[in-house]
Amino acid sequence: MLDKVLAAEQPDEALVAFDAGKTTFRTEKYEGYKSGRSKTPSELSEQMPFIRELVEDRGIKTYELANYEADDIIGTLAREAEEAGDYEITVITGDRDLTQLTSELTTVQVSKKGVTELETYTPSYVLEKLGVRPDQIVEIKGLKGDTSDNYPGVTKVGDKTAQKLIQQFGSIAGIYDHFDDVSGNKLRENLLADRSKAELARELATINRQAPLTISLVDCKYTGPNIPKLIDFYERMDFKSFLAAMDPAANAQDSYSKIEYQELTADKLAELANWDSEMELQVELDDENYHTAKVVGFALGNAEHWFVTNNVELLNDEVLVKLLENNDVKKNVFDAKKTYVALNNLGIKLAGVNFDLLLASYLLNPANNSNDVAVVAREHEYQNVKTDEEVYGKGAKRNIPVDQPEFLAHLVHKVAAIGSLKDDLFTDLDKHNQTDLYWKMELPMALVLARMEIAGITVEANRLEEMGSKLKERMAELEVEIYRQAGEEFNIGSPKQLGHILFDKLKLPVIKKTKTGYSTAVDVLEKLAPDAPIVQSVLDYRQVSKLLSTYITGLLKVINPDDGKIHTRYLQTLTATGRLSSVDPNLQNIPIRSEEGKQIRSAFVPSHSEEVIFSSDYSQIELRVLASISGDKNMQEAFREGEDIHAATARRIFGLDSNEQVTPELRRQAKAVNFGIVYGISDYGLAQNTGITRKQAKQFIDRYFEEYPGVKQYVSEIVDFAKEHGYVETLEKRRRYLPDINSSNFNRRSFAERTAMNTPIQGSAADIIKKAMISMDKALEGYQTKMLLQVHDELIFEVPLSELDEIKKIVPQIMDSAVKLAIPLKVESHYGKTWYDAK
Repeated sequence: MLDKVLAAEQPDEALVAFDAGKTTFRTEKYEGYKSGRSKTPSELSEQMPFIRELVEDRGIKTYELANYEADDIIGTLAREAEEAGDYEITVITGDRDLTQLTSELTTVQVSKKGVTELETYTPSYVLEKLGVRPDQIVEIKGLKGDTSDNYPGVTKVGDKTAQKLIQQFGSIAGIYDHFDDVSGNKLRENLLADRSKAELARELATINRQAPLTISLVDCKYTGPNIPKLIDFYERMDFKSFLAAMDPAANAQDSYSKIEYQELTADKLAELANWDSEMELQVELDDENYHTAKVVGFALGNAEHWFVTNNVELLNDEVLVKLLENNDVKKNVFDAKKTYVALNNLGIKLAGVNFDLLLASYLLNPANNSNDVAVVAREHEYQNVKTDEEVYGKGAKRNIPVDQPEFLAHLVHKVAAIGSLKDDLFTDLDKHNQTDLYWKMELPMALVLARMEIAGITVEANRLEEMGSKLKERMAELEVEIYRQAGEEFNIGSPKQLGHILFDKLKLPVIKKTKTGYSTAVDVLEKLAPDAPIVQSVLDYRQVSKLLSTYITGLLKVINPDDGKIHTRYLQTLTATGRLSSVDPNLQNIPIRSEEGKQIRSAFVPSHSEEVIFSSDYSQIELRVLASISGDKNMQEAFREGEDIHAATARRIFGLDSNEQVTPELRRQAKAVNFGIVYGISDYGLAQNTGITRKQAKQFIDRYFEEYPGVKQYVSEIVDFAKEHGYVETLEKRRRYLPDINSSNFNRRSFAERTAMNTPIQGSAADIIKKAMISMDKALEGYQTKMLLQVHDELIFEVPLSELDEIKKIVPQIMDSAVKLAIPLKVESHYGKTWYDAK
């Protein structure tokens, strides 16, 4: 939004005004001013300091003034600019109250849909839309009051009546000066009774354009972005697309220098025949999805001899195949998994992987995880390599110049960067006690994932198509039912039309409004559904529509025509907690709450008829980790006794005598508290998840900590550790840095504290399943059974019937023993002819 505004306005002076607090001169005049508003969720207020930082890094002045609102700051500066005489002023806001500032020199743009759709208020537009002059807007507000700011106007006076009165009399004062001319006995009675309310409301609605600012226009000079600060901010926020647009190369401290190399040809392959020393390797692809991408060139060697070529056919040569498959020759790469899969597609089994720059960088700081060699290298102060965007172009303009010397030089600079950074990053891993994490977990994990991705999972396209047909029929049925319930046909996918039907025509209670009308978001509809059958029909329609478009159509597109399988990609370096993510397609996100969503899994089958899909998953692994690392005796006892942990928690926080007294609703609320604690939830978040009040949610959380004092102590100690060290760690020494943990800003510090609480729990759970997968990969050597997928805490296998009895013992045994916790891990296994049946 900010980018678009700045590009459109190109300001000479710019200011973003903030409210200084809830107490202002208006609350002194009227105690109830804005008092009806709910407390700002901490999840939102935590973001405000980052917004300020972003704005300032963009070269825009920010300002707040005690006892005044942001509107008053804007109004006062706009007046100063008008009086200066040589400014055109634009106010950009989401608040129509500011339209009163409109003049011949000041335009007010009100956002309707982000900044892609702005409503521009000029004096003529105000007159056309509202029927009054800009200065009369406050007169209308005085008459009708303002429910959002919680001050009353005149009883029974709304927009139309207020507009008519101001058009006739010019102002509130004019109404009372010519009171005998007001028509309508009831209106006259209300105006007379509520005169003081109208005058107060007008005063509250009027922007103070004489606020005692300590800044002036000269302080608001727009300087443009501070590039180094902005890059640092984008990196911390993990804003990859903004970073890519920033051209970080502009800040490179060292010049881009030439590196000598030899172009590899068939004649020179003999020089590699007896290569026995460590080497760097870069295999270049034409697309990020390495399962379908083509190799367009490669570079290898070391600082003494660099070889590079765009002749991919050379990879068929026996000399290169032997070299790449030689486990004794150590290979240093940027992304081991990507390189392994790319070479496997050419029939080469890469061996001897030693250093993975991307993995090492990610372990040292999870934020340093770009897929571009240059971006990662610059994080470690190595500048002599360009980004792919600098060489190949951006987006649709991307063009790999495989026939140009620039391409070959680029590959050499990449392998040189890998070689130059290896020793330093290995040293840093050692300093961080992360050497074992690299060698025993992340590097082996990369190769395990590569083999899983290559194996893929068979998906029956005809089964998906059948489901698609049924879902289309179901959508058509729901459509007819919704039209019947509405009494007319309309576009169900249009929030505006749906809002009209639900709230204007059917008169359902309005729960939330947006700038463009009524909110029809899922959380709103779920609150209305129990009392309005049409709303449940709409929710069902949306769910079926999403299943059809995202999962049926989406999955059909990515089935490999050669083997009938889906080959997802696992992102190993994406999350700060170490959790794996699945993309192209995301197989971790297939719905499991609805039966229709679950049915999609029935299309996932073994490769052969004499095989089954076997699934094993950890039961409540994060809560078991919490019980273990917190040492809480009550939680540990519940797990050791085999209790339902959510029922046990409900019994404790609701003061019940036995688990039998726990109703499904109480268990659901306790479950939300249990998992909420794991994710550092606030009272607001818990209230949203459970449908209870924030006060109740706070009571639940307080009661939880009383019943589980070890958890409370853990929370306190882990935050103290983070404040002392600046980071937290998982059981396997995976680190997450928290630069704001000692911030003087409450919101920044609060966010960092919540992150400190949940990272060791989530990250340790991720470490456990990774250790299990590595052990499983070794245990399956010599078996035909294949490990196919990891979905959160679940592992999915393809098992021949002849091996099923053994696998039923091996898999749980290995998963159970992945780590030794204070309480035992619990694994549940199922199998069947489809993924759906393995439940």
